[in-house]
Amino acid sequence: MTGIEYRRKAHDPSQLSELFLERFTNGDVEGLVQLYEADAVLALFGGGVAIGHAKIRAAYKDATSAPVSLRPGRQNLTVVQGDLALTSTTHDGGPITAEVARRQPDGTWLWILDNPNLA
Repeated sequence: MTGIEYRRKAHDPSQLSELFLERFTNGDVEGLVQLYEADAVLALFGGGVAIGHAKIRAAYKDATSAPVSLRPGRQNLTVVQGDLALTSTTHDGGPITAEVARRQPDGTWLWILDNPNLA
């Protein structure tokens, strides 16, 4: 594959959460970064934001450096309007996430805004 590792893409915005869980669990930082548009914004635990792939990569390098057990939560209804989608997940006894995804020219979806800890 010419040096570029193949990773599944989200052909439906609701697939982004599944791909996130799979990649985070495997410590696949580059795979996590590929779930976001180049200028996406990720809200950070503890405050602040990471804007763009370089900052998001650094945030996930930190987040995956220590063993963390993530369990799948309950995915809430995905709301789609044109090329934008609102996705969210409710975790038992934990955070509620909210994300905005945008349809890409090839028909796949990437997050543009991600707040993984609303509650």
